[in-house]
Amino acid sequence: MAERSFAREVQQLRLGAGEEFRGEGILAITKALLENGVGYVAGYQGAPISHLMDVLADASEILAELGVHFESSANEAAAAATLATSVMYPIRGAVTFKSTAGTNVASDALSNLASSGVTGGAMIILGEDYGEGSSIMQERSHAIAMKSQIWLLDPRPDLPSIVRMVEHGFALSEASGTPVMLEVRIRACHLHGSFVAKDNRAPPFSLTQARNAPRRDTGRIVLPPASFAHERDKIARRWPAAVAYIQANRLNEVFDGDLSEVGIILQGGMYNGVMRALMRIGLADIWGATRVPLYVLNVTYPLVDAELVDFCADKRAVLVVEESQPDFIEQTLSKILREADLPTRLRGKRVLPMAGEYTVAVLEDGVRGFFAAVGMASELTPSANVAAILDEEPVQALANVVPARPPGFCTGCPERPIFSAMKLVEQELGSHHVTADIGCHLFSILPPFNIGATTMGYGLGPASASALNGGEGKRVVSFLGDGGFWHNGLNSSIGNAVYNKSDNVTVIVDNHYSAATGGQDLLSSRAASRRRSTGHAIARAVRGVGVGWVRQLDRTYDVARMRDTLRAALTTKARGPKVIVASSECMLNRQRREKPLLQAAARAGRRVVRPRFGVDQDVCTGDHACMRLSGCPSLSLKHTGEKLRDDPVAVVDNSCVGCGHCGEVANAAVLCPSFYRADLVENPSRIDLLLALMRGAVIGFLQRRRAARQWMPAAGISA
Repeated sequence: MAERSFAREVQQLRLGAGEEFRGEGILAITKALLENGVGYVAGYQGAPISHLMDVLADASEILAELGVHFESSANEAAAAATLATSVMYPIRGAVTFKSTAGTNVASDALSNLASSGVTGGAMIILGEDYGEGSSIMQERSHAIAMKSQIWLLDPRPDLPSIVRMVEHGFALSEASGTPVMLEVRIRACHLHGSFVAKDNRAPPFSLTQARNAPRRDTGRIVLPPASFAHERDKIARRWPAAVAYIQANRLNEVFDGDLSEVGIILQGGMYNGVMRALMRIGLADIWGATRVPLYVLNVTYPLVDAELVDFCADKRAVLVVEESQPDFIEQTLSKILREADLPTRLRGKRVLPMAGEYTVAVLEDGVRGFFAAVGMASELTPSANVAAILDEEPVQALANVVPARPPGFCTGCPERPIFSAMKLVEQELGSHHVTADIGCHLFSILPPFNIGATTMGYGLGPASASALNGGEGKRVVSFLGDGGFWHNGLNSSIGNAVYNKSDNVTVIVDNHYSAATGGQDLLSSRAASRRRSTGHAIARAVRGVGVGWVRQLDRTYDVARMRDTLRAALTTKARGPKVIVASSECMLNRQRREKPLLQAAARAGRRVVRPRFGVDQDVCTGDHACMRLSGCPSLSLKHTGEKLRDDPVAVVDNSCVGCGHCGEVANAAVLCPSFYRADLVENPSRIDLLLALMRGAVIGFLQRRRAARQWMPAAGISA
């Protein structure tokens, strides 16, 4: 069950020549793939490109009509390896995954692909995830492109430009015999716009033809002496062919302006931000006209020396807008200008930050700094910059009052109880070294749990503890999600632990989906899938590679049982790896599935029961241990207004989904009896109404009696 369904939107993929396509960037990329005769597509989900996988899955009927094969890959390496089909056959193929997190995993396949070269067009669509909101290490896909000599496209963030670069990307790949990367940042993935569609094209050379007429060419296999010939071919033929195609088809764009003595060279993906910054300082208008000449690099690798020299020839200074570091483009441009004996001054990282996302505010400051450095500050509109517009003192004062709120688990998340149990075990056995992994469970490193020392990659949590295997002392605890387990963890972490006779403990957090990447199905998903094989238990796979001590828990909300199982794993005399599979369905996916069904049932007049939890403020002591062991967003604080109670009491707000975790924590930790459960009943039956009347009568009687007893001593009357 994916995070979002595109069943309605994918019908636009059927649009024909001359019709107007309107929609999101992800959908436009899919349409462009079909218009350009792609034969197969594979990939692994990861923001900001996850929805491309969801769109392709929802468009399975349309793909089947065209003879296009699509599959969701086990990981990025598996996806990249599918492009081997384009090495031997004139079939266009595409794969997609998340920027450097994916290219790092797929690097071996990508290196071999780039070495042998391709016959059909091969495209890697990368969701570039850079900046403060990124969930991965801050690196650039550009480095991978340079390392393996894969051409890198970075289109302007508008739908016609993106669609055009998909078309030319395949043609460039075939013209130069080299795979290409199409880099789309998060804003490009989710922007909306329109373009004029073309007819979809079935692949001219089908996969069936490839299967029935196999080809082989030992010159394309990466073994000596062919591998040495590959490198020479890259330099002697492929690179010049790529440059020639880029020039002939004007893939890079020049926008003229009247301030011809200066210019800006920028990555295509930075175009919208640069234009907005220029508009704010009076150097561009809302329609896209600019006073500063722009050279837009829709292809950031390889650079075209002749075009850059021509752009810089009549300019005394040029600003290079290149997000992130190292400054690959600026360094290469400096070399090109020196070899051409041009005196043009370069400014890039001198006026723009070396690291960090290039927001409009950052770009505005950089352009202002550039114009000041070249003595042209008078050309700018003398408006205050963003820092001056925002009164920083009230903002800072607000930050001092409002506490920091770190990212955390969703309301009702089945992973939260696992770490509540872990904190309870810590109270008994002391702290243990904990290795974390990529996934929602990584939020455990933050308050209130503060569990986890390292994270080294998707599926590598237990492998991170390998150096601490064996010896005396406490066992190490490792966490691994079900997504990471099937991505890489079964072999690299669990198999590795078995082979090396690890005595550590691994907790596999199984929430039935690849929840961190958008809720896609996995091998171990419990729901039946029409397109894929599911229902393969993680516990069986773990035993299959040799783990003897395995415990399966099918309800993580049972904090006491979770605590006892963790304690047993950490104290058992059994040697060898110990694995706990903690399973409960992702609450977000569960709510997406159940809410529409419950709403429909209520509208139809059927009885619907929704559990809710609350706190009796008369019983709550204000200790707040429930929050320290839970951190649920639905738990908050409330002042009672009673003069004798200064401390606020716990309160459950309306975001509660009735998972029961808070009550389970209260029981397991022997905290307090203040939590209660109430069932909200829509369309109640006669029995429900009768029970409600009886309960109301009994509770009312007890309340009146209690009130009377409290009043009598105050009135001086003996009870």
